[in-house]
Amino acid sequence: MKKRLIAILGLLVMALLVFRIILLLTKTSGDRRSNSQRPPVAVEVDGVRYGPIKEIRQFTGSVYPDYQYAVAPKVAGRILQIRKRIGDWVQKGEIIARIDDAEYQQAVLEAEASLKIAQASLTEAQSQFALAGQDLERVRSLQEKGIASPAELDAAVTNYDAQQSRLKLAQAQVEQKQAALKSARIRLNYTVLVATEPGYIGERFVDEGTLLAPNAPVLSVIGIDTVIVRTTIIERDYGRIQTGQPAQVSVDAFPSKSFTGRVARIAPMLQQESRMAQMEVEVANDSLILKPGMFAQVDVVLAERDSAQIVPSQAVVNREGQKGVFVVDQENSTARYIPVQEGIVSPEKTEILSPQLAGLVVTLGQHLLADGSPVILPQSGRVQPSGSSPDTKPQPGQAGSQP
Repeated sequence: MKKRLIAILGLLVMALLVFRIILLLTKTSGDRRSNSQRPPVAVEVDGVRYGPIKEIRQFTGSVYPDYQYAVAPKVAGRILQIRKRIGDWVQKGEIIARIDDAEYQQAVLEAEASLKIAQASLTEAQSQFALAGQDLERVRSLQEKGIASPAELDAAVTNYDAQQSRLKLAQAQVEQKQAALKSARIRLNYTVLVATEPGYIGERFVDEGTLLAPNAPVLSVIGIDTVIVRTTIIERDYGRIQTGQPAQVSVDAFPSKSFTGRVARIAPMLQQESRMAQMEVEVANDSLILKPGMFAQVDVVLAERDSAQIVPSQAVVNREGQKGVFVVDQENSTARYIPVQEGIVSPEKTEILSPQLAGLVVTLGQHLLADGSPVILPQSGRVQPSGSSPDTKPQPGQAGSQP
């Protein structure tokens, strides 16, 4: 009885397995039948072309003057005159402002008078030194004849040394007074503020009558015949940009204009916090359109090809981590998925390094496609699904349906 029960259970298990296998085979057959009857998809296509392509990286930054400096006095005083206002042009060496110089002129006069006194003292010391020298020679001559005593000779030598020291002191005093006079004249010259380099007045900080402290800025001068656009580059692009590379600069103030520059300097280090490096682009500004402080966009060409196999960038899709394109088989109105290797990529077009492509590629609607899917081309309203006759027409509503 027990053996009979076991046999019945074994038959039931086998029957269940057979039923399960039949279901799986039926489902697979249905899926294949479904795939073979996939509805057509209306797509847009474009051709594979050969032509030039560039990889351009865009950076943002700000415009700075080629140079900028502040005109400031080195001495304190009241502003008597300012000849320039913002936007005015100044030449190198041109007088920009004057400070009240009455005290400094008086200091020069006093220094000149002190120098004259020192020079008079020097003249007297020179005379006394010459006289002491003559007296010493006379005493030595008399001593050799036995007329002068050793005490008289010692007195003459002491007087000579003293007059020599007095002469050196007078000479040092003259040099001191000459230096003081020179300093007084320099301070007097500091009351006249001049431009050290040509440029435009960028800012005016004070007005006439203001009492200034030393080094208080009066005006700022900027040079904008050439401007510098400062921006940052990320670590990924650091090794692909070199000094001397051409760059195109645009600003929001003049969206229809483009300015040609070059990469002038790249920082030899990256900031640890941001992993970015400073970059400066020099731009000739002959028209003086570019102004410091403007927001700028910089386009730098990283790579370019004169003749490359190109497809529209929207034609490239990512399927399971692999880039590829759908190539249209016009004879069968189907799309084949072909994995590709990309080269230069831009927002509009992409270089295909391999394989060689020919014909049309799908640029819109590829998210609804699988390899071998039937398609409806824009040039024709007819479709030839896989396995159907050329005269088969799509049913209304099928062109945009989900496969």
